[in-house]
Formats: sequence, C-alpha cells, structure tokens
Amino acid sequence: MLLPSRPRLLLVTAAAAALTLTSCTSREETPAAPASGGGPAASAQSAAPSAGGCTLDRTGYPKVDLKTAVVGFSQSEKEANPFRTTETQSIRDEAAKLGIGKLLVTNAQSDLNRQISDIKSLLDRGAQLLVVAPLNSDGLQPALDAAKAKKVPVVTIDRKVTSQPCTDYLTFIGSDFVEQGKRAAQAMVKSTGGTGKVAILLGSSGNNVTTDRTKGFKDELAKTPGLSVVAEQTGEFDRSKGQAVMEQLIQSHPDITAVYAENDEMGVGAVNALKTAGKAPGKDVKIVSIDGTRNAVQLIVDGSYNAVIESNPRFGPLAFQTLQKFENGEPIPPSVVISDDQYDETNAAQKVGNSYR
Repeated sequence: MLLPSRPRLLLVTAAAAALTLTSCTSREETPAAPASGGGPAASAQSAAPSAGGCTLDRTGYPKVDLKTAVVGFSQSEKEANPFRTTETQSIRDEAAKLGIGKLLVTNAQSDLNRQISDIKSLLDRGAQLLVVAPLNSDGLQPALDAAKAKKVPVVTIDRKVTSQPCTDYLTFIGSDFVEQGKRAAQAMVKSTGGTGKVAILLGSSGNNVTTDRTKGFKDELAKTPGLSVVAEQTGEFDRSKGQAVMEQLIQSHPDITAVYAENDEMGVGAVNALKTAGKAPGKDVKIVSIDGTRNAVQLIVDGSYNAVIESNPRFGPLAFQTLQKFENGEPIPPSVVISDDQYDETNAAQKVGNSYR
C-alpha cells in the first residue's frame, strides 16, 4: 500500500487538530443526546401581562447578555424516560440555535441530594442563568439559596417548587397539572361510557405533578357516579414499576375495567401486564395516561390504548424566551402555563408525528 505524501500528511494532521480544538471549545460540556422528536415546542397560554411580575430592577440582579452568558441546565431524572430525553434535547437545541455563550448540563439521576450538588456545581463553574427541572417540589431550597446569593436567576420547568417566585426563583414554566387530570377523567368517561372500576397508577410522591394530576382526575371523575376508583398505587413514573404494580392489581382486583396512569411510561407498563394476563388493553381494560410519548400514542393507533393527554416537554424555546424577557427588563409572572394537546382514537394516527420518544 502506498504511503501518503508529506503534504497530505500535514493536511490530515491539521484537520485532526482543528477537529480537536472545535470539540474542546463546544458550547456544551456534556455529550449531546440524539434528536428526540420533531413536534411543536411548548407555548404559553394567552394571558394578560402581569403588572406585578418579577423584573430585573426588582431583584437587583446584574444584566446578562445571553449571547455571551454561561447557562446551566439541571436535569433531575434518568433519561431512560422519553419525557426527560426530549426535555434535555430541547434545551440543547435552543441554546445552539440562539448561539448561547456556553451551556452546562447536569443530570441528578433521580437523586435529590445530587441535584442540589449539581446546581451548586453549575454556579461554581460560572453559570449566570439557570434552568432547573426539579426532582421534587420540596428540598431544593439550599440550591436556590446558593443561586440567590450569587444573584443568578432560576427558571424552573415541568415541576413547581414550594419556594417563593421572584424571591427564591424567577418563575415556573409548565403545564396545568390539575387540568391535565381533569381532561384525563373526561377522556376516561368517554372511553368507558361512564361505567367501570378504575385503578390509578400514581406518580412519585413529593412533587406537585402527582398531587395535582390525582386531584384533577378524582374531582372530575366524581361527577360520573358509574365510575369508581377501586385501587391506587404508586408506580413512581417508571415503566417497570408500573408493570409490576399492574400485575399486583390484576390479582387483587380482577374486576378492574380501566386504568388511569399519571404518565405514559406507567401506562405502557400496564399494557404489558394486561397482555401477559391474557387481557386486551384498550378493550377489556381502558387505558388513559398523560405525557404524549411515541410508544403510548402508537398504542392508540394499534387499538391497545384509549387516550393520552399531552404534557409537552419541549421547553427550550419558552425557557430562553423567558430569560431573555427578564434580561430585557420585562415583568415575568410567577408561573407560565403552557398549552397541551390530546390524543385519542379520532386523531392519534394523524398526530403521531407530534409525539416524542
């Protein structure tokens, strides 16, 4: 085999050096995840401007230029969950699109103490703005206090914290979880015809998502006397745990005719358990859940699922828009509620491309 000439060797060496330099000066300091769905980004519901909103002047924080800023993103949960994968990728994609100075990304792997440590580490590494997906509603105060001490605004997404907006953090961006539960109950009434025995697969404890989705569902379901909740047990927003819980419920409550799962992963786990038990999910046992993952929406198309209330995880554009408005001196409301879609037998085939995975 012929050896390349010396000039060609120099070109190859130079190209390799340039590639190495580029990777070292990337805006991100963690590997990028694969793209995770091309559906619409989360958008805020129409609302009148908040006259008493949080402003740069009110906080006394320094003005930051997003084009040169160091932005930190703290992800809370393992990204085996499609919601988390898509959420993180949305932050990455928008940062790259806007040309943000540097994006630092951490993942707490479902450990609260680790998330507190992650946020403090992001601050130590120079983060001037923070986007945080909280693991729990309670417990992040030490991290929020650290950000406040350094005058770093914090936007929380997808889960609320019990701390004070514009004091401990800037604002919350996410869904109306009570409304999601209410819409899930309405979908359940429609799919069951208003009669049946319902099991609830609860999300993890300690956060407002589980509390609100449960309240919204139960309050709305109470309007339909023919439907009753006969069992509820936590599956911790996890597919395998949701499947295990469903297996137990099939044994203890063989007369269950409907399942409300507070996220799609548990709903898919329930489908697996029902099929193993010889039942026909979507027919013998109606299933409604919340999220909008490709797996669940495709199951509707296939006839093994009945409805999915969307919880859009594509927060990147709205998170950075909110931070930019704050830096421009505009008032930011204590919460920014997004609009969520819905999938059922009438539209799942047409809208499956909007789901995420």
